[in-house]
Amino acid sequence: MNTIGTQDVGNGVNVQALLDARQALTAAPEAARFQWRAQCQWVNGTHSRTTVHGFAGLGEEHTHRAPFVFDGDHPEVFASQDNGATPVEILLVALAGCLTAGVATVAARRGVRLHSVKASVSGDMDLQGILGIDADVRNGFTGIHVAYEIDADAPPSDIEAIVAQSQKRSAVFDIVTNPTAVTVEVA
Repeated sequence: MNTIGTQDVGNGVNVQALLDARQALTAAPEAARFQWRAQCQWVNGTHSRTTVHGFAGLGEEHTHRAPFVFDGDHPEVFASQDNGATPVEILLVALAGCLTAGVATVAARRGVRLHSVKASVSGDMDLQGILGIDADVRNGFTGIHVAYEIDADAPPSDIEAIVAQSQKRSAVFDIVTNPTAVTVEVA
């Protein structure tokens, strides 16, 4: 197995290719182990540039068709240059993208035609933690809220079930809501 098919079926999702991949990976679970990678380079001040290009999976190395480059920085209100989204905003982008891809996939699998899907994602944070003002204040988000507006050929209860299934299968939702072992080292 080298690739998952590209035929456009229902909401832009090739459901049959995903089902075929699921069956193939059930028979060869070692091929389902992927390693996603990003390389980050400091630019100046709080500005950094991260590139995503190569990854491993299906038992071999792969690359995206082109490198994807993300600039991260902090806004001018933090005495920075505002050359990119903050890292926490990039996390919100990742969550919205993963959940929304899931909505499209689950809807296609269930035969629901989507007309539009819009997600608004917000994260609340008290900067007293990250700035070292109050050690009892968490550095990260105190909460994240995702609100969907979905126009689809389905009743509201079916749309809610689609969103719930997307949430259940979302890798980024899982990473954000469950502890993940992270190691940091200096080479």
